[in-house]
Amino acid sequence: MGTKSQEKEASRLRIVSLGGVDEIGKNMYVFEYEDDIIVVDCGSVFPKEDMLGVDLVIPDITYLMGKRDHIRGYLFTHGHEDHIGATPYILKQAPSHIYGTKLTMALVDLKLKEYRVEGIPMHVVQPRDTVQLGQFSCQFIHVSHSIAGACAIAITCPAGTVICSGDFKVDYTPIDGQITDLQTFAKYGEQGVLAFLCESTNVERSGYTMSELKVGETFENLFAQAGGRVIVAMFASNIHRMQMIIDNAIRYGRRVCFIGRSMVNVSRVAMSIGELRIPEGWLIDMDVLDDYPDNEVLVMTTGSQGEPMAGLTRMAYAEHRKLQIRQSDMVIISSTPIPGNEKFISRVINQLYRLGAQVIYSRMAEVHVSGHACQEEIKLLHALVRPKYFIPVHGEYRMMWQHAILAEAMGVPSQNIVIPELGQVIEMNQDVLALGEQVPVGGVLVDGLGVGDVGNVVLRDRKHLSQDGLLIVVLAIDRDEQKLVSGPDIVSRGFIYVKENEDIIDSTQELVRQILAKSSLEGDNWPELKNNIKDEVHRFIFDKIKRNPMILPIILDV
Repeated sequence: MGTKSQEKEASRLRIVSLGGVDEIGKNMYVFEYEDDIIVVDCGSVFPKEDMLGVDLVIPDITYLMGKRDHIRGYLFTHGHEDHIGATPYILKQAPSHIYGTKLTMALVDLKLKEYRVEGIPMHVVQPRDTVQLGQFSCQFIHVSHSIAGACAIAITCPAGTVICSGDFKVDYTPIDGQITDLQTFAKYGEQGVLAFLCESTNVERSGYTMSELKVGETFENLFAQAGGRVIVAMFASNIHRMQMIIDNAIRYGRRVCFIGRSMVNVSRVAMSIGELRIPEGWLIDMDVLDDYPDNEVLVMTTGSQGEPMAGLTRMAYAEHRKLQIRQSDMVIISSTPIPGNEKFISRVINQLYRLGAQVIYSRMAEVHVSGHACQEEIKLLHALVRPKYFIPVHGEYRMMWQHAILAEAMGVPSQNIVIPELGQVIEMNQDVLALGEQVPVGGVLVDGLGVGDVGNVVLRDRKHLSQDGLLIVVLAIDRDEQKLVSGPDIVSRGFIYVKENEDIIDSTQELVRQILAKSSLEGDNWPELKNNIKDEVHRFIFDKIKRNPMILPIILDV
């Protein structure tokens, strides 16, 4: 009986989301069949507002670390940060072969070199190519998105075929002429699809996503109107839109200049692999911008999300070393704010208006279209794939819930739909769909060169400091004599301005002296003394002015 049970268990495909569900970003999906594991995407996400000082959040791969030897490969759907941003951190800990299309692999390679992660075997694939990884056969399927080389992936193992949509839309007039490969989706639908993991980003929007071609028409009209410099802020990874804008600029006699670290790096990579084409003599360095008349200049920069250190933000606040905004400039922000970034980009737009620039953004003109499918495009893919089981991914919980309702309307029985939770193992074969165990998951915080060393306690302290400030009590004690040599001195940072609140400082010093008079100054007693000072000063400050600063007693041994 035990052997049969084990055989049945071994015949199930296990899927676990380490990121990318109940959130936009941090996409990472693990597929496990017997002793073989493959991973689709290794993404990152921007920190939330309460993650003070944190640069990046990446998936927790504790579950994978115990099974590193079974990872047959990492497959990437495309090169956006929410799908490749964690690669240098994760591949350093759990290396394996990596697979993706030309631009995706070039962007991953750029990241690995930047973080000095070496020895990772890289494999460039073409759409419709199939790679064999253990018992998994994986075919890449071309889809339209806001970056070149985006693919869905069909993953076949003895349990059946699972299709991961990746990020997609159905654009019938894409810039590169390569429409979503609906034929291949239909072929798998005819053969039978066990499960469909489909993105949910725009599932709340009815109709269809506008074609990228419409953005091209808008830019052509704007270039025809512009009398001064044109400055375009956009995502550096949207190579197709970048090409379209550059083609329009050249048509109107404008030289092209890239500003911003990621814009320069990504454009250089895209040009080196032939994904971005700029005729010789039309690309100029920012050092020679002023050598050209304003009506012969196009600047492409980062900062479409109002990021504090990005190119457009620094230009808006006159902090850029080479380029200052002029009244004759036309500034085009070719994006929509990522949820949570609205106030940052609003500040930048307001500042650009103060400087007298003409500002064009998505509420005023069609200078941006989403790279994600709306309801009718999602329905089309469901109709072609016709899965037995459905798992919505890549969305906040409300989006995945709406996607589940859509899938049920498209004919998937409700008992065959699972709205996944982070870390929840989903097991399946042709006969069963079941929930397995919960594996360790969460966000690992990246702060500078530190990975995972900033946790809840550190964040809580940072929040406390940012809200209430810091009060330091400094004492110098002679350990041998057991007597106070100097102090107590009070230092305030972000709490009160000392010169205007000398009565509070004096009262706090007197309180500390009283505590010292009642306490043993023996070295072994110092930890308890610090706690007493912290508690008593905290109580005194709160009673006095109803504030709650962090109290930090420091005892110097002299």
